[in-house]
Amino acid sequence: MLGVRSINNLKGVHPDLVKVVKRAIQISECDFTVIEGVRTATRQAQLVKQGASQTKNSRHLTGHAVDLGAWVNGTVTWDWKYYYQIEKAMKQAAKELDIPIEWGGDWKTFKDGPHFQLPWGYK
Repeated sequence: MLGVRSINNLKGVHPDLVKVVKRAIQISECDFTVIEGVRTATRQAQLVKQGASQTKNSRHLTGHAVDLGAWVNGTVTWDWKYYYQIEKAMKQAAKELDIPIEWGGDWKTFKDGPHFQLPWGYK
């Protein structure tokens, strides 16, 4: 079950992506939290400057992306083994709901394990 912080971080996120996240938390082997959904252009520019993102044209700006954090022993961990578990749940949820998603961990460059988005062009 998603906590209050996660629910608040889903505000403004595309309803189809919210459905996938809510289904995924039910079936994931790893608990997770929604770190970030919608971002401002200022926040995105800050992340690019810090090297945490490579684009100012992020799907977060339009509510078509979320970053999920693996929640282990009461804290977020960045250990990739947990992101593969979250990926499995997110992709299974997306398939069940017939909603296409993309995972940042599948990208050829700048792999982003916490990042899930609806494809470009998805309304």
